[in-house]
Amino acid sequence: MKVVILAGGLGTRLAEETEVKPKPMVEIGERPILWHIMKHYASYGFKEFVIALGYKGDVIKRFFLEHTALQGSVSVDMRSGKVTVNNHISEDWIVHLVDTGLESSTGGRIARVRNYLDNEPFMMTYGDGIANVNLNELLSFHKKHNPIVTLTAVRPPARFGGLIFEGDLVLRFTEKSQIGEGWINGGFMVMEPKIFDYIPSDATNLEAQVLEQLAQEGQLAAYRHDNFWQCMDTLRDKRQLESLWQEGVAPWKTWAE
Repeated sequence: MKVVILAGGLGTRLAEETEVKPKPMVEIGERPILWHIMKHYASYGFKEFVIALGYKGDVIKRFFLEHTALQGSVSVDMRSGKVTVNNHISEDWIVHLVDTGLESSTGGRIARVRNYLDNEPFMMTYGDGIANVNLNELLSFHKKHNPIVTLTAVRPPARFGGLIFEGDLVLRFTEKSQIGEGWINGGFMVMEPKIFDYIPSDATNLEAQVLEQLAQEGQLAAYRHDNFWQCMDTLRDKRQLESLWQEGVAPWKTWAE
């Protein structure tokens, strides 16, 4: 099953980073968040990716070209210009990098990669959110309920700790946790090919139009994931994720070295 990743948005709330790179290329532990997402999918055996490009898509293309060429040691014959990569280390992935337009909306980007999907069900997620979703369980849930789309429902992290009172005294101080304000769409979706019947144009918004219509028709299921999920929307999010990675306690790291 192929994995579609939307990687074409502007990322305006991360302007300090995204003026020079697209949001999926903002780094955690010296690797783009896009790489982290793909590593998670690959750890479950999903290793063919269709990346829907838009804003600064050339940066993402360059990353994959250089990632392949520059892994391991390199020998250069200065006279002939021949470059030999020694001890070649790379991911066993197939990556399709597809230009889907600068102005396309989320639904439109999915429609533009249709020819890469062989009229088969596929996984889909956003290029700025990481989680430790059990993808095998997600897929089994989708097959059991058989909707057009199954999304992963998550509880966003609380921004602050909480106070529990007993009269005027603080009985307990609670650290920030994955409790959030309710369930939201966390990406990590499974889609049937019939989804394309709901996307008439590049301007079609996946969330506000397509998923809303599917919900009204009883064709949108939600797999509840009450463990780790985090979207990288701000510099604060980036710093928090970087800290987890550097401390060796990144919950989304589901792969072995």
